[in-house]
Parts: sequence; C-alpha cells; structure tokens
Amino acid sequence: MNKILFLPAALAAVIAVGCSDTNTAPAKSGASESSAAGTTKETDRVPAGDIDFVHDVAIANAAEIELGKMAQERASSPDVKKFGQMMVDDHTKAGTKLRALASQHGIPVPDQLDEKHRQLRDKLAGLTGTEFDRQYVSAMVDAHETVLDKLESRTDQKELANWKARRASAATGKKEKLEVEAVALVPEKSDNPVTMSINEWAAEACAVVYAHLEAAKDADAGVKKRMTH
Repeated sequence: MNKILFLPAALAAVIAVGCSDTNTAPAKSGASESSAAGTTKETDRVPAGDIDFVHDVAIANAAEIELGKMAQERASSPDVKKFGQMMVDDHTKAGTKLRALASQHGIPVPDQLDEKHRQLRDKLAGLTGTEFDRQYVSAMVDAHETVLDKLESRTDQKELANWKARRASAATGKKEKLEVEAVALVPEKSDNPVTMSINEWAAEACAVVYAHLEAAKDADAGVKKRMTH
C-alpha cells in the first residue's frame, strides 16, 4: 500500500463555488459599513453563493471530524486510522478558521450535520474492521473530490492547470507520493472584496485538499488490495 502522507499545513476555511451576482447580506468589515446615510456599497455585499457554500462546507467539515474520530476507533488498518487522525487535526483547524471568516462577513454557520451526512455517519457507525475501512475511505474519496471541485472553481484556471501538469510530470515513474507543495495558487479575480477574500483562501487551501484526495485514494487502493488477498 502506498504510504499516506500527513500534511503540515492545516486545511483552512472552505468557500463558495463561483461568484454570484445576487447580493443578500452586507459584510461586517469597516470597508463595507455605511456612512451616516445608512447605505452599503453593492461591491461590499456578500453574494448568495458565498453564503450558501460556507453553509454547505461547514457541514462537510464537521462531518470529516466526526468520521475521522470514528475511523480511529473502528478501522482495522493503521493507515486508515492515521488518515482519520489527519482528518480530525486538519478539519478542526479548518473549522475554526472558517467560523472566523464567516463571522467577519456576517455569514451564518450551521452547528449540525445535514441529513446526507447524518445518514453516512449512522451507516459507518454500524461497521467495524475491514468493512468499515472500505466504506469510510470510499466516502472520503467522494467527499474530497466534491470539495476540491468547488475550491478549484475559485482559482485561476490557467495557473491551476499548470500546477497540476507540474505535479503530474514530477510524479511520473515514482513509487512514493511526493510531498505536498506548501504553496497558494492564484485566486480567481473578483470585484467584490468579500468574494475575493474567500477566493484567496480557496486558492491557498486547494493544494492541501488535493493532497487529502490523493491520500484517500491511496487508502482506498490499499484496502481493496488487502480484501483480495
């Protein structure tokens, strides 16, 4: 089984897909506060897409923590247990940063999982050993693909493509996974300062989530290999 790498960088707050033109909530930063007239500049308001995605990703982040703790207790593979620990560590830090970012801009953050994540949690809670390993790491691949798609939509597409090409070229012919690059990709431009600040985090978080996905795929391949022997 390929060795799972652990990331020194913590996953930060995750953000919304794309930039919506629909403005629903004013940012709380000083730049967005109105003058005595009580008005708020359109470019300083929080797009609905940002609000919706912070909501969704906060739930996903909380689920990663719960399921990571479960993996440490129920998994049979040491690698899967370590992956679960990485999820707890990185996503706990991410949740803290996400809440700080959301609070800064007046974006509400849910405190409970949604129905989809509750069902996954309850399903995994009834499993142990190799069967838990199989279903947990498979769910982690799907979850990280979903989040990564959303983060990538907030990055400069040309720079993202170049970065992926460099990683693919460097990995060719090597058996061991490369260390994740501690770099921030170029964010997608936005005239809205709230959206731009979220895009900047997304670009920074993208490489870390990409490495999480690679680790999940390695774990998935390792579990499947054990089950066939």
